[in-house]
Amino acid sequence: MPELCSACATMGFTTPTPIQREAIPNALRDRDLIGLAQTGSGKTAAFSLPILQALWKNPSRFFACVLSPTRELAYQIAEQITSLGADIGVRCVVIVGGMSMMDQALALSKNPHIVIGTPGRLIDHLENTKGFSLKTLKYLVLDEADRLLDMDFGPAIEKLLKAIPRERHTYLFSATMTTKVEKLQKASLKNPYKVEIATKYSTVANLLQYYMFIPFKHKELYLAYLLSSGTHRSTILFTYTATTAQKLSLMLRHLGFRATCLYGTLSQPKRLAALEKFKSGERSLLVATDVASRGLDIPSVDLVVNYDVPQSSKDYIHRAGRTARAGRAGKCVTLVSQYDIEWYQRIEYALQKKLDAFPVESKTAVMALAGRVNEALKVAQLQLKEEAQDRKEGNDHSALRLSTRR
Repeated sequence: MPELCSACATMGFTTPTPIQREAIPNALRDRDLIGLAQTGSGKTAAFSLPILQALWKNPSRFFACVLSPTRELAYQIAEQITSLGADIGVRCVVIVGGMSMMDQALALSKNPHIVIGTPGRLIDHLENTKGFSLKTLKYLVLDEADRLLDMDFGPAIEKLLKAIPRERHTYLFSATMTTKVEKLQKASLKNPYKVEIATKYSTVANLLQYYMFIPFKHKELYLAYLLSSGTHRSTILFTYTATTAQKLSLMLRHLGFRATCLYGTLSQPKRLAALEKFKSGERSLLVATDVASRGLDIPSVDLVVNYDVPQSSKDYIHRAGRTARAGRAGKCVTLVSQYDIEWYQRIEYALQKKLDAFPVESKTAVMALAGRVNEALKVAQLQLKEEAQDRKEGNDHSALRLSTRR
């Protein structure tokens, strides 16, 4: 239809990606879909366009529901669907944890066409929000299904499947076909058309992948060297824990990098603010846990750094997939200490390739940064300690006020 073609042109979608080329025609033939594709392959448009076309022909409230494993991905999907459906007046609502239930209930009462959300919060509303149901649902999308199931959303998905019509179209998209995903496919899809663009573990061809073998005690020095060694306009730095992410973000700011931080226990408004600063270019470095390994569709990211080696090959694939998107080139560098060799070898085995060593000018060039980096690290650790103390004193004051009231 002309309106959707115009929206695609406005968004720069001129040539369909392989999964779009396979999935969209079959979806338009009223087939259920199961799509296996690399991250960054254009899955969102692959399921959104057929839904919007059907919605235009038969508009109704709560027409479609998209399930996402993370809040960030839910907002990303909503943003793209809203842009694609702008000319046909599509109304979307995002239902995720960390935001006001009351505000979300109000948004649901306005009868949007499409609901995008995380399974747990969606079930909360189905069970507790008066007047809300999905009995008119025509389309269900399970995006990043492997992650949905890895995060133990299985029981919530089962509840949802019982609350929606059996007669519906279901699209299941996943980066990998696990045993859990296969069971979910059998339980929720009818005679699906299978689109398989990726092998179980693969990265796109235009992604350059490196490792940097380093002594653990100098990890921060090598990180600072790496980030200073090129003209990286936009970088995502992955850590294993929120504490490490906070520490490195503060350290790097003291070194002059425009860094912001994103991790799971951060409040949702702060998470969205950090993402917006990064996406807008106000911050060029995002220090994040794996909460950011899916859901970020920022084509301009040209470097991903694994400060902590991912403990599964699947996590590596998704981290690396934050760069080299939409046909652009990208680079991923993994810092490997003497304690990480086994994890790193598992990644190479899964990729079925040996990665190249990242070129380091000399150990002297790295050690020349020691004074500045160590000072910045001390300042960061002191700041974190002070913030933790402030939180403890605040909690103590709150507890004292409560006991006084009693």
